[in-house]
Amino acid sequence: MSDKRFRLPLDNAAKIYPAVRNRKWSNVFRLSVTLKDAVDPIILQSALAVTIKRFPSMAMKLDKNFFWYYLEEISVVPKVRPDTPSPCSIMPLSEIKTCAFRVLYGKNRIAAEFFHSITDGNGGLIFLKTLTAEYLLQKENVEIPFIDGVLDRAGKPDKNESEDSFLKYHGKVAGSRQEETAYRIQGTKEPDGLRNIITGVADLNSALAASKTRSVSLTTLLVSVMIYSIMEIQNKNVPDKSKQKPIKVLVPVNLRKYFKSSSFRNFVLYVTPGINASMGDYALEEIIQIIHHQMKIQVTEKQMKARVTANVKTEQNRFLRILPLFMKNLGMKAAYSMIGEKKSCITMSNLGRVTLPEEMDRFIERFDFTLGVQSRSHNNCGIISYGGRLYINMIRNIKESELESLFFENLKSLGVDVDIEDNREELGV
Repeated sequence: MSDKRFRLPLDNAAKIYPAVRNRKWSNVFRLSVTLKDAVDPIILQSALAVTIKRFPSMAMKLDKNFFWYYLEEISVVPKVRPDTPSPCSIMPLSEIKTCAFRVLYGKNRIAAEFFHSITDGNGGLIFLKTLTAEYLLQKENVEIPFIDGVLDRAGKPDKNESEDSFLKYHGKVAGSRQEETAYRIQGTKEPDGLRNIITGVADLNSALAASKTRSVSLTTLLVSVMIYSIMEIQNKNVPDKSKQKPIKVLVPVNLRKYFKSSSFRNFVLYVTPGINASMGDYALEEIIQIIHHQMKIQVTEKQMKARVTANVKTEQNRFLRILPLFMKNLGMKAAYSMIGEKKSCITMSNLGRVTLPEEMDRFIERFDFTLGVQSRSHNNCGIISYGGRLYINMIRNIKESELESLFFENLKSLGVDVDIEDNREELGV
């Protein structure tokens, strides 16, 4: 790495993560690729040393001054590590202050886990594709073209890849942040930070056909099935409808679809479609249509710009800017406690379909995307598609697997065949 340290202020979306993290929780997500042959860790280490130079905005550690956290270029290439069967484990502050991402390897798997302050799923996927391409170049001597998110490792980074695109696209009208508190799934906490992963592997064409039949997107279909499944849990645990809370799913929206941006940093906001469960029971088909219309209304360029503006206006408040960091942290923790995880039951993030150059495809078996559990919410869900398969990774830090069972049963009821994988087999429990 260079002697002169490259520094970046945290982007607008990233500022919340170091402020609200604690010893038992840090916001980490994971992307992994499974190869058809075993991974050589020595070659992977060499590939990382080459690749990391192309991603200065990710080759970072967290630091702070009196007023703000910021990112600073790491001084050495991090060591690749053996993977564990319990992904997205807590990234302690001591690790984040050394390097804010990890590269891990399993038998056939290369994984990258990121502290969310340095990038989002889009940036993480480009990093993993490029790292894998360099690995295949060194191991298989195969030249892979620089297309489909695979970057030239010898290329010079574009300054726009490090920009805070939120600051570029905010407007004058700010959207409201007021939302009702949602139902929370309860459970028996696993010991020692154990993470349970249940993955549903489905035929992508059958899932798309189920969506097309109902004239909705695949994300809308999956979110609707999740809401219906949580409704069944709340009906059992809170039989009195008048005492039931709304059921909402937090759905990240990639703002690059609406605003031109080549940034590898965070450029995602969210919507929280859902139902008012106290109004009565809903049929699954009814929920699908409700969520479809809510998504059409909420996910538009104008609505997203208003949300961007609300976030940026808060950041640019003159009084807040001069507050010392410890006071900013207290305020962000209080705000997160009031309006953060309480406003949704679970996050469902769909990264969409992964495309690769043909020269690379023949070495790849699958991709997976896993969100870490949140501070107080016990369940999360990451979704990604590759090679005609849909991979739905549901993570939890509680023993009870009721939500996963209901979700996949309800998805099957729509004609989507799903094979189930459970990391507890790897854990030996």
